[in-house]
Amino acid sequence: MGVYFFDTSALVNYYHLETGRSKVVALLENPTHSNFISRLTLVELHSVLARKVRTNELTEEGFHTVRRLFYADLRARKVRITPLEQGHHLQAILLMMKHGLSHNLRTLDALQLATTLEFHQKTPLDHFVCADAALCQIAHRERLAVLNPED
Repeated sequence: MGVYFFDTSALVNYYHLETGRSKVVALLENPTHSNFISRLTLVELHSVLARKVRTNELTEEGFHTVRRLFYADLRARKVRITPLEQGHHLQAILLMMKHGLSHNLRTLDALQLATTLEFHQKTPLDHFVCADAALCQIAHRERLAVLNPED
């Protein structure tokens, strides 16, 4: 059984044809895997999909179809949500202080990583699945096993 924590950058590959989609599909559809996301991903996924509509990569109908599929997967527990808690904000600040001066660590990425690291302390992860090269590099520096499906 594998335990995987998905960043939004990788999860979106499951719902929209992107580089690395086959790797994400293989992970999420493996019945022996436990797959997790941060509550933050709920908002980020909508943001990514809305941007794809604005840039004509996805139709408005496609946006609503993907939303339905995503929520069906949540109900089926293909992906489980971990909470975003107040302590994660402090951890994100610490990550920003540690990495933000020398690496491109964005606010929401710091929160995602803080959530992932805290989850990993309680439930060891096989991989943090992320398609954002900058975030992958920082996660690796934090000693997470990182899988970038686009590599």
